[in-house]
Amino acid sequence: MSNEKFLGIAILLFIIYIGITTYPKLDIVSGFSAKSVASGHFIDGRSLEIIENGDNYIDNVRLATNEINEQDIFVISSAFGLKKRKAIYREGLGVTLINDDFDETKPYLIPKRTKIETNLSFPYGNLEPKDSLLPEVNYEKLNLAVGDAFDKKGEKIKRTRALLVIYKDKIIAEKYEEGFSKNTKFLGWSMTKSITATYFGILQHQGKIDINKPAPVNEWANDERSKITLHNLIQMNSGLEWEEDYGTISDVTKMLFIAEDMAKIQLEKPVAFQPNTHWNYSSGTTNLLSGILRRQFATHQEYLDFWYSSLIDKIGMHSMLIEPDMAGNFVGSSYGWATARDWAKFGLLYLHQGNWNGEQIFDKSWAKYVATPTPTSNGEYGGHFWLNAGGKYPDVPKDMYFCGGFQGQKIIIIPSQDLVIVRFGLTEDEDFDFNGMMRGVLESLRK
Repeated sequence: MSNEKFLGIAILLFIIYIGITTYPKLDIVSGFSAKSVASGHFIDGRSLEIIENGDNYIDNVRLATNEINEQDIFVISSAFGLKKRKAIYREGLGVTLINDDFDETKPYLIPKRTKIETNLSFPYGNLEPKDSLLPEVNYEKLNLAVGDAFDKKGEKIKRTRALLVIYKDKIIAEKYEEGFSKNTKFLGWSMTKSITATYFGILQHQGKIDINKPAPVNEWANDERSKITLHNLIQMNSGLEWEEDYGTISDVTKMLFIAEDMAKIQLEKPVAFQPNTHWNYSSGTTNLLSGILRRQFATHQEYLDFWYSSLIDKIGMHSMLIEPDMAGNFVGSSYGWATARDWAKFGLLYLHQGNWNGEQIFDKSWAKYVATPTPTSNGEYGGHFWLNAGGKYPDVPKDMYFCGGFQGQKIIIIPSQDLVIVRFGLTEDEDFDFNGMMRGVLESLRK
């Protein structure tokens, strides 16, 4: 065989291999890109350039081509001209990634929002934080620790976009990357999971649900899944089968970028382990919980309103938007947007054990519950919150727990230090020294 013929066969086989392994992933690539561009642009006003060079600068995703339609408020994305996907923006709901069967002309409901104007300063009102210096804070050390969390000019290593430090309810440090500000709305990704779980704490506080009873899922009534409790789901140790792998076509990528009804994906999975014996992180479980919440209300409107009236607007997170799937379920696993200050209010609610300026939103015991390690999680996970009980961050108190999201989004709660730290960026633990950042902040507090 001639070298030319051998080379030709080798190239053909390579093309076939790439086609077999890559082509099915293009739906995921273009779907991710369309959703990301539409949300970043229509919710936060980011330019296509900022999104493509920042939010979407991820292997494979950055290869997508994106077109923004300003007039009809949607985005079309494709990968190499193939697998075009569409994401639409609807006022009051945010962005939804849709398929060809979705009826864009069909009327839709939006949550009723209530914004109460007050003359109180942050965090309990709409006024700017009071300008005050705390004698126990070494501001020189603090500013060095905060500044060190950001890249020097021209670098793209740490990629922090926002860092907010709140001590004794006061903002003692606040810094943003150029192009971002206190008004920027940030996607929390899986930090949204902690918000979703909180609604079960609220309903339990109201005497409307018992998390220790079997999950109210009629489809499980006559099989072994009937033993799964809400507690098991909230701790992510239900035993249900689930694959959380973002690098391939898996349960989670099919759910987020293909499924019409995201609440159904985990619901339809079989049992792989006995409940309470095997911790397995699952975005599907959180979206199932969102679907279970929907079933607690007589109407879809009541479900939509509850997310805002019972928590989000009640504690003044007025910039927040939780986006829905095609079936109208809030994507509680991933799609919450808000300013850094509003995300911080959620952390403060937990720091104060559910009490918001005198009103108890959930029982004090709920804050303890979510920070209690899930069996077999090695002290890393609780009730839809990540923990430091296992000492992952060695220079940080073990009572620290946090909401965590893709690319290093974090709301860090340290009860023993009366401290909340909020960080947004584009880097995970492997590339950003969270332990060092928290250590620096803690060392600035003279105690």
